[in-house]
Amino acid sequence: MKVEPDLEFIKYLKNAGGDTLKKCYQCATCSVVCPLSTDTKPFPRKEMIWAQWGLKDKLVADPDVMLCHQCGDCTAYCPRGAKPGDVLGAIRAYAYTHYGFPSGLAKLVSKGSNLPLIIALPALVILAVWWLSGGMALPAADAIDFGMFFDSRKDHPTLIGGLTLNVLLIDAIFVPALGFAVFAAYKGVSNMWRAMAANLPVKSEFRPSALQFVTEFLVPSLKEILAHKRFKECGANLNRVNGHLPLLLSFLGLFVVTTYGMIRKDILGMFIEGMHGPIPLADPFKLLANISAIALIVGVGILWMNRAHMEEENNTTPTFYDWFLIVKIMTVGITGLSAELTRLIGIPVLAYLFYFMHLVSVLMLFLYMPYSKFAHMVYRTFAMAFEKYRESAFAKNIED
Repeated sequence: MKVEPDLEFIKYLKNAGGDTLKKCYQCATCSVVCPLSTDTKPFPRKEMIWAQWGLKDKLVADPDVMLCHQCGDCTAYCPRGAKPGDVLGAIRAYAYTHYGFPSGLAKLVSKGSNLPLIIALPALVILAVWWLSGGMALPAADAIDFGMFFDSRKDHPTLIGGLTLNVLLIDAIFVPALGFAVFAAYKGVSNMWRAMAANLPVKSEFRPSALQFVTEFLVPSLKEILAHKRFKECGANLNRVNGHLPLLLSFLGLFVVTTYGMIRKDILGMFIEGMHGPIPLADPFKLLANISAIALIVGVGILWMNRAHMEEENNTTPTFYDWFLIVKIMTVGITGLSAELTRLIGIPVLAYLFYFMHLVSVLMLFLYMPYSKFAHMVYRTFAMAFEKYRESAFAKNIED
């Protein structure tokens, strides 16, 4: 076998949290303690040697890298302090950039030195729309309504085709951003799937239909993720499930609330007067929104403490890849609750400032999802589906 190491790739791994890579001497302790490892696939031992050799193409097309939940057992038991979990995290960070579409934006988001520009781009979009709409005029303390944020006529909404100007502008910003994120994630996952499929030992002539793929591979993977089954197999970092589970449930709750808000303001608001205003605190969906926001802050707070503790205990190098998502999600939760509290108290300046910051942080969450650590939500789901696919008759020689 002729090895042609990618030296730039090795350098990237060392700078992105895998600086202990060269300490590995292939003792296989990591493979013994890892629940993903099998007799024929000694994970993550094989990934560690591939990383040392700089075999970038093999690693970014290795589904096992995405299946890793970074439970920390391999790092905790490694006798040399090679920290395989951190090396795998660095490989995943590289893969999100490698498969990212468009590549320029993916590379921009991958570097901490670009943080001012990463924040400035969505902030300028929100600020420009806010200024052009004339919505910067502050209302009276007892008339704060974020439904009028992008509207100069704060005493009475500007209606266009039955919808308020605020709703139209919110939709004009966030619907394309969400569509872009979904398309970019689809492009990235499709490229990853093709790369993984190319490495299968058997090239089957048969492919699952879209319905078969969803029912046999994707849905079972989603059920496993929702149950946090693999997180519960972790040893050293078992408490990570205490942060991930409320965070996952909070996103589901906020998705439900957002859908309700869209129906209430975008559809019912066209026919029923008053539906454009703030949702009453007694509304069950408002209650769900507040509970979800608190769960989001609690969940990401636990992950924040776990990450800080792990870095201190294992002498792990902090990376932009790990902290960018944690801080971004915490910002979404804190600015959202702060905007609501200052609205209820009646402080227009703070209410509008926090709401502006909330919109910027949510837009960042959408735009940068395919390239940040948030992307593992998509990539890992499809890697789990691929894991089931490669064990199915579609990817095996049935005659054998």
